[in-house]
Amino acid sequence: MSDQTTTEHDSTAGARPIRTLRPVDFEPLPASAPSAGMVRPSRSYWQDAWARLKANRRAIASLYIIVFLMLFTFVGPLIWRVDPALQDVDQISQRPFADRSAVLVVPFERWEGISLEQGFGDGDGLRLASQPTTQQVRLLWDAVPEASAYRLYRNHFEPQSALVLGVPIASITRDGVHWYEDRLDLRARLYYYSVVAVDELAQPLGQPQTIVADVRRVITLDEVVARGLTEDPAALQPGDAIELSLHPLGTDYLGRDMLARLMAGARVSLFIGLLAPLMYVAIGVLYGATAGFIGGKVDQVMMRFADFVVALPFLLFMILFQVVFGIGPGESGIVPMLIALVVLSWPATSRLVRGQILQIREEAYVNAARLLGGSHQYLIWRHMIPNTLGVILVTLTFAVPAAIFTEAFLSFIGMGVAPPTASWGSMCNEGLKTMLTHPHELIFPAVMISMTVLAFNLLGDGLRDALDAKMRSSV
Repeated sequence: MSDQTTTEHDSTAGARPIRTLRPVDFEPLPASAPSAGMVRPSRSYWQDAWARLKANRRAIASLYIIVFLMLFTFVGPLIWRVDPALQDVDQISQRPFADRSAVLVVPFERWEGISLEQGFGDGDGLRLASQPTTQQVRLLWDAVPEASAYRLYRNHFEPQSALVLGVPIASITRDGVHWYEDRLDLRARLYYYSVVAVDELAQPLGQPQTIVADVRRVITLDEVVARGLTEDPAALQPGDAIELSLHPLGTDYLGRDMLARLMAGARVSLFIGLLAPLMYVAIGVLYGATAGFIGGKVDQVMMRFADFVVALPFLLFMILFQVVFGIGPGESGIVPMLIALVVLSWPATSRLVRGQILQIREEAYVNAARLLGGSHQYLIWRHMIPNTLGVILVTLTFAVPAAIFTEAFLSFIGMGVAPPTASWGSMCNEGLKTMLTHPHELIFPAVMISMTVLAFNLLGDGLRDALDAKMRSSV
């Protein structure tokens, strides 16, 4: 019988022909022939979760922001070596990248109202006796007949009425004194000075006289040397231009560097925001896992105690802990805040972990491990904890921004970190006082808080989706 023939029985019965195998059928297929293969490689649970997390652009962007915050907090102070408590009195409430030039002048000498600088003092009425600088503003005016006193006012804006001239800075009653030297907290800006002559009954004599003074920032040689602004002090002469210290993000109302204070505040805020969640999440995991694994009446008693802790008011216990630790007004309450967060924040985690344990302990693979003689310790560490790790990580990423926001809120209302210790919350509290005139003092710490809370929340959302077993193999 040849290779292509079939049996008579099969052909008569109407069956399909049976092809006899040949040696050529056992030869390997050519390289161009299609071959069966796996559609996607086999991946573990954590590899699959990482692939889904990488596909989430918002979560990855949030992860980069968190890495940046860590570098900003711990590496930044090694690069920007500026003391966050150091005051630069020549640059108070300076906006970011403001002009920081100054003119070198001789040390201050008291003025007796006699000497006049060339180009000043001419004319009638209120006038300048010298170039106005941050050292002094010297004013000179003509005597007014029948005047018993002169009142001087200073304003940041041009007076629009004789009734609103600004802040009173002096009242001169001595005869023959028609001059004044202002040295009160002068900065490089425009000032409007007004003088009003009054009689014996303190009634104004005529209209007030007003002059504008464009104050120039100056510095002495001793101050230049003390601040290390030059390497060759002998080469400097009065009138030379000096560049003051650089403050990339400006200064606050006390002249402290905002960038250095943001880094110092990040250490405090992230210390509380990371340490407190790690502690109370660990307590909640142990408590919830124990309650769920044991079950029965023990589980009911433990969870009722957790419900009792949830009902405790946080602010009341924060105040009580401050009293116990002897934290007075104006003192930082970091330790009481940390203890209050740990003691009162663990029940939410314990409930989540308990629910996971109750579900996992009824799974078939756990029952099989129990029948094979697995101990309680083996079941917990081999099956239950690993299968609840996703829930724990997601809970932790949501707990961190909550703790950071709590610290910022308590510091903002004066119950957390108190000045001069820097934290983002206390910086917001200080910046609120000057938000209308110097908004950068409030904007920068508020942006840091918002950026940190948003980054951790978005990362938590990404981890929740990535660790969801129902979404496995979706990427």
